[in-house]
Amino acid sequence: MNKTTSLALILASAMSLTTLAIAAPQGHGGDDHHRGHHGHHDGMRGAFAKLNLTDAQRASIKQITSANREQNKSQFQALRQQREAFESMTPDQVGYQAAAARLAQTEGDATKLRVQQRAVQRAKIYAVLTPTQKAQLATMRTEREAKREQWKQYKAQHPVTPASTSAQ
Repeated sequence: MNKTTSLALILASAMSLTTLAIAAPQGHGGDDHHRGHHGHHDGMRGAFAKLNLTDAQRASIKQITSANREQNKSQFQALRQQREAFESMTPDQVGYQAAAARLAQTEGDATKLRVQQRAVQRAKIYAVLTPTQKAQLATMRTEREAKREQWKQYKAQHPVTPASTSAQ
């Protein structure tokens, strides 16, 4: 079971491809993996190192991601505050349902905005790459999808049973 779990974690890490991983320089000081939920992207740095990004490309990509992060910072801080305010309420409080509806609407709007901005960011980063790097990235994506399919097939052929989960 440990082998299966390890494989699942490796594949999950490989699938979580983000543009933040692109911007990381090869010889970073090690601080990036201490930034909360972004730490799981460290495994993708090796994949992007295969693209042989130039220093100028890395700088451009880092600038793109930094600008995007700064642009969104206040919006997502406000969303976090709204979540915290809602979580501090009790279900019997006046306005609880209205607060839930407002939070749901805000979360939906934030998700829509995040997807749209990520698409713009990815397009800008893609424009920085050479045709060779774009082709290499497409090949890596195809390989990752093939591995994902292999994993799905493996999981379908080897279902987890209650006895195997308790044997850990």
